[in-house]
Amino acid sequence: MTRATKIVATLGPASSTPEVLERMIRAGVDVVRLNFSHGKAQDHIDRARMVREAAAAVGKEVAIMADLQGPKIRVGKFENGKIELVNGTKFILDANRTELGNEEIVGLDYKELPRDVKPGDTLLLNDGLLVLTVEAVRGAQVHTIVKLGGELSNNKGINKQGGGLTAPALTAKDMEDIKTAMSFQCEYLAVSFPKNATDMEMARQLANVAGEPWRHKPGMIAKIERSEAIPHLEAILKASDGIMVARGDLAVEVGNAAVPALQKRMIRMARELDKVAITATQMMESMIVNPVPTRAEVSDVANAVLDGTDAVMLSAETAAGKFPVETIEQMAAIALEAEIAEFVTIDTDFTNRQFGRIDQAIAMGALFTAHHLGCKAILALTESGSTALWMSRHRIHVPIFGLTTTPQSQRKMTLYRNVRPLLMPKYEDRDVALKAAEQLLVERGVLMPGDTYAITCGEPMGYPGGTNMLKVCRVE
Repeated sequence: MTRATKIVATLGPASSTPEVLERMIRAGVDVVRLNFSHGKAQDHIDRARMVREAAAAVGKEVAIMADLQGPKIRVGKFENGKIELVNGTKFILDANRTELGNEEIVGLDYKELPRDVKPGDTLLLNDGLLVLTVEAVRGAQVHTIVKLGGELSNNKGINKQGGGLTAPALTAKDMEDIKTAMSFQCEYLAVSFPKNATDMEMARQLANVAGEPWRHKPGMIAKIERSEAIPHLEAILKASDGIMVARGDLAVEVGNAAVPALQKRMIRMARELDKVAITATQMMESMIVNPVPTRAEVSDVANAVLDGTDAVMLSAETAAGKFPVETIEQMAAIALEAEIAEFVTIDTDFTNRQFGRIDQAIAMGALFTAHHLGCKAILALTESGSTALWMSRHRIHVPIFGLTTTPQSQRKMTLYRNVRPLLMPKYEDRDVALKAAEQLLVERGVLMPGDTYAITCGEPMGYPGGTNMLKVCRVE
């Protein structure tokens, strides 16, 4: 078995050299994340070029995901860089303050906070490590009592327990960053803090307009990190190409205990709606400083894989950690072990399901046939990658090869679970294309004489959404 679950790794100071990046790709990275919360536009353009060059050097295509910063819901800066909040003391958050903060008061990047809170509300700072209770709102000042103290440093994040902050998902900076991301044609655009489907539709529209000079349309990933998004989950998913289970901010808003069940629900819903799912935040956190993960982290990654996630994501572990390559190697090994233990339920997946499209029915027929005949591989000749995506929504221990003529579709398919995307030349003749596809897999050592495989394609060739043929073949 080869690994089906994909690995998303974030670039940062620890991984921004060609040598380290090439080692990371060899170790198993499928998608590289560029975090637009840090760095200037040119930094991201340079890193994107480096990713393309490193992938070419390794001979493995990877996708680029541009992750927008979203609204800055943060405190301002302090005179000495940080303060110590003491339980029971008073602390003021002042939206009008331009001076540096101290032990009594600090400014806000998020100017709307006084309008969004009322006495009795709970504010959580620095990923929930600090807890403040709102005592009063006086003009631009939010007066609070420290319920759970500790160290508070510059620009730490603010969350309101239960949600309710009105910050828009797309800021002016995000709109400029979308233009930057489209200039290097990122395959995926991750939108931070969407509250509803409208946020995703607006982001898609901006991205499509910015990508028009290159005829490029990225896949849209909704980062689910606000409690307001949960009631609108299905609508957000339908307006997106996938979701990221962003467990950090989400846990602060809904509570840590609610996150595991939400994670399972989100992954299940994504698969049912033919969308991709990425599980993120603190997956291998201890490996920022340690060469091996904790047992709890191993279980966390394995459980996400068993939940059916398409990808598991690394943030600070590869961006700023001491062991970026080793972290990827460990994550890949854990994912593979979990997949071996998976229970395949291909028959029950199709019970009471109806397919309104020919190409979807062909994709499902290929899975069913390959599973019961014990095929060595499933080959999907696909222009857009949709056929491979539909196949990847079901658990099957038969590798799916997405064969496409366009590099954009090849890169996009790198995020789909159990799909190995390959580039092949364009053929007008169907029989020539089928033979070339078989030869490509034979040359790669996937297929050998006597092996059986299933192959799907469209006739006439080369039209997105035109898959209408399933064939079972044996290599001579």
